Amino acid sequence: MSAAATTSAPRPATGTQFRITRDTPAGPAEACIAALAGALRSYSVGGTAFVETYPDSELPPSACGILLAPWPNRVAGGKWLLEGRTQQLDITEPSRGNASHGLLRNTGYVRVDDAGDGNATPHGSTVTLRAEIFPQHGYPFHLMHEVTYSLDDDGGLRVRQGLINLGERRAPFALGAHPFLRIGSVPVEDLTLTVSGDTRLTVDDRLIPVGREPAAGTADLSGGRRVGELDLDAAYTGLESENGEFRHRLRAPDGTGVMLWGGPEFDYVHVFVTDKFPGRTLAVALEPMTAPANALNSGEGLRWLEPASRFAAEWGIRPEQTG
Repeated sequence: MSAAATTSAPRPATGTQFRITRDTPAGPAEACIAALAGALRSYSVGGTAFVETYPDSELPPSACGILLAPWPNRVAGGKWLLEGRTQQLDITEPSRGNASHGLLRNTGYVRVDDAGDGNATPHGSTVTLRAEIFPQHGYPFHLMHEVTYSLDDDGGLRVRQGLINLGERRAPFALGAHPFLRIGSVPVEDLTLTVSGDTRLTVDDRLIPVGREPAAGTADLSGGRRVGELDLDAAYTGLESENGEFRHRLRAPDGTGVMLWGGPEFDYVHVFVTDKFPGRTLAVALEPMTAPANALNSGEGLRWLEPASRFAAEWGIRPEQTG
């Protein structure tokens, strides 16, 4: 047998698949999370899919379902100032010359108590994963990103993201995620999107915020807009809180709905409508964020984590039914 020969089966390109399940009044709830980027690959309740999916052998298209840390969205030119010194991050969005979607997009998460056998083993109704952010080009800090995915009694998916500062200096950060929502087989263009934000961030040609404007008018989603009418890649803030949550909804013509909710820390949401998602005429991402794009430069929404300190915040996805 040659040195290159192996008896083990090939592993998925996205690594270990962590599956969680729970019986609910609406039927079985199921979710699958990939090790790569801690991405939410699937989520369904009673057989209805509520997020877009992709094969475990392929990279997440359009960042589908990935977790974003230690910043969401973009950093202009990958440059920012730290104590008067320019920091240069690796450029990961060459088409616009930005550093995009944090530092864990190509990192494999591991289960906190996992032996690392690589199997798609059921993990009950909850699983906790983590990935380490090492000091590197443009970000000289050492953090641990930890996430717990869990299914509630009603079938809702709850996601708790946290950071631990493992280093000796305080570190700037923001968190986010990139789920694409759907409602079963209903064409996304026929869904109605509602976002309560009264303010939209305006951007330049690199999608870097340069100002803000009232959402009222063509950018207003508070009354619901058909997704097929939208051409959006924009962040909203000034969100309206409902029972301590910021809630954003998609609704099908038959009344079936799905809600993305964020805790009080997730006071920005990015709406991305694309016709580039494989197998879909349109797809829509609703991205909860604790800060907008370019926060390392603007400071807007940016937080600082002291050594040995922790931060955590929650968001989730919840099916809804009217009538």
